[in-house]
Amino acid sequence: MHFLKNLFLKYRTVLAYGISLSLLLFLLKWFEWKFFILDNSMDIYIGLIGIFFTLLGFWIARQFVRTIVVEKEIIIPGTEKFIFNEKALKDLNLTPREWDVLQLMAEGKTNAEIAESLFLSLSTIKTHSSNVLSKMDVKNRLQAIEKAKRLNIIPYSQMVL
Repeated sequence: MHFLKNLFLKYRTVLAYGISLSLLLFLLKWFEWKFFILDNSMDIYIGLIGIFFTLLGFWIARQFVRTIVVEKEIIIPGTEKFIFNEKALKDLNLTPREWDVLQLMAEGKTNAEIAESLFLSLSTIKTHSSNVLSKMDVKNRLQAIEKAKRLNIIPYSQMVL
């Protein structure tokens, strides 16, 4: 401790000048900053508002673009024996030709392939397909096949996924 006291006494003028120069430099920088803010205050405010709205935009975008993972369990019976549901088929009121068209749809065939298989014209197949969809009260082939599977009028092995 005595060593520090001697060192302080020996260099007190240097320390005094150093502290006073540091305070003077601090005051000059403070005035410079003050004048900088006064001269450029509008630009600084506009910049801060721009940064604020940019960050707000990023936050809003993150709120709207959230990844939602939906897991759905699909149960496909593998070893169960298929039991044809005649009552459901009668309730749908499908003609034998419409039933044939539905079975070929379930095999994944196109309208042209179905027409070739049944020896009918393409327009007739389109009519039968339209009738099948309306009688089953569905909008597309996939929904018709899925509904037929649920009603047990198409075997699972016949379906093409």
